[in-house]
Amino acid sequence: MPKDMTTPTADTGIFTRRESEARSYCRGIPTLFASASGSIMRGADGSEHIDFLAGCSSLNYGHNDPDMKAALIDHIAGDGIAHGLDLHTTTKADFLQAFETHILAPRGMDHRVMFTGPTGANAVEAAMKIARKSTGRTNIVAFTNGFHGVTMGALAATGNGYHRGGAGMETQGVTRVPFDDYAQGLDSAALLDQMLSDNSGGIDAPAAIMLETVQGEGGLNAASAEFVRAVADIAKRHGALLILDDIQAGCGRTGKFFSFEDMGVVPDLVPMAKSVSGFGLPLAMLLVRPEHDVFGPAEHNGTFRGNTHAFVTARVAIEKFWADKAFEAELAEKAALIEARLTELAALVPGAYLKGRGLMRGVDVGSGDLAGAICKRAFQGGLIIETSGNEDQVVKVLAPLTTPTDLLTRGFDILLDAARDVLSTKIAAE
Repeated sequence: MPKDMTTPTADTGIFTRRESEARSYCRGIPTLFASASGSIMRGADGSEHIDFLAGCSSLNYGHNDPDMKAALIDHIAGDGIAHGLDLHTTTKADFLQAFETHILAPRGMDHRVMFTGPTGANAVEAAMKIARKSTGRTNIVAFTNGFHGVTMGALAATGNGYHRGGAGMETQGVTRVPFDDYAQGLDSAALLDQMLSDNSGGIDAPAAIMLETVQGEGGLNAASAEFVRAVADIAKRHGALLILDDIQAGCGRTGKFFSFEDMGVVPDLVPMAKSVSGFGLPLAMLLVRPEHDVFGPAEHNGTFRGNTHAFVTARVAIEKFWADKAFEAELAEKAALIEARLTELAALVPGAYLKGRGLMRGVDVGSGDLAGAICKRAFQGGLIIETSGNEDQVVKVLAPLTTPTDLLTRGFDILLDAARDVLSTKIAAE
């Protein structure tokens, strides 16, 4: 008899036997997961964990949102288009209309929407290529601790040496400069301006300057609005395009739909992915100012440019959460709760301090070993949470934005208990 495909396997050995050594998150979260809803993930053994990782911000609206799920089921049951290359489809039209009506138009953005391959790195690659074609220049200015993906072009702009080492060859075409507050007492924007203004500054005239307003993988380093405005001004004066990578910080993660909304800047190019689909389905896109929409037909393409099923759920996400200001108001309240609880965590560790912005927050505990031990103990207590930073020293909170307040509170109780346990064990050992 054929195996019942609805019954989850208990043979976790298949992963070590057959899955590549490149796997990562599963090493620190060793559970065989079978289902999930909202902010709860359930193991095949019946265990439950509160999710403070949210698919690394790909599940900002939680697991299996009922309205998105119903729309997707109806689409599939009605023989809706499953794959359409970049053909015109009703689902794409509905998504674009919703995105124009509720996202672009209210923010005064005239950007066109380019659907790339399904990963954020592909959107970054497209942005870098457009900047180079539009300006006729090749150099891209990126920043220390930035993370933009691990395909070759995006990897060149990624600061992390471990990931760049995976390329097996030299990465080119990028000049890296200090991010905001990278070095104490250094005005990074002024330094960049001075180097670009000096013929002997050593930086080739850039096609673009690219940054994240909050560096997710780099350790939740949050740029000030003043820094972002200064960089935008530098880009304009020096003939470079401004690329604001909103792949992890966008879709409400910092409290607004875009992480740069209140900063007084209008980027030329905005790579987006992760939670754009709303449902965890692969979907990436690049927002492009019309004057820089310079690609010819299929000049940057991909078989899966535009996930038709993701268009269905993405439309629902926009209409459900961004048609008015109610969700944004909820996010402000939750951001205050997260800050208060993380302040408690920081108080437990000498020298620890808060990082990030909005609902993209964490605590730098000064040691990757300590941060890892806290996250491991929290997992044992029923909480999924991860680290980030150049030394993995930041305990990073990326809970779904829809997490109910009582569940957020429970999650932080687990995290704080874990930190106390780890610290008491550490003190006893000393």
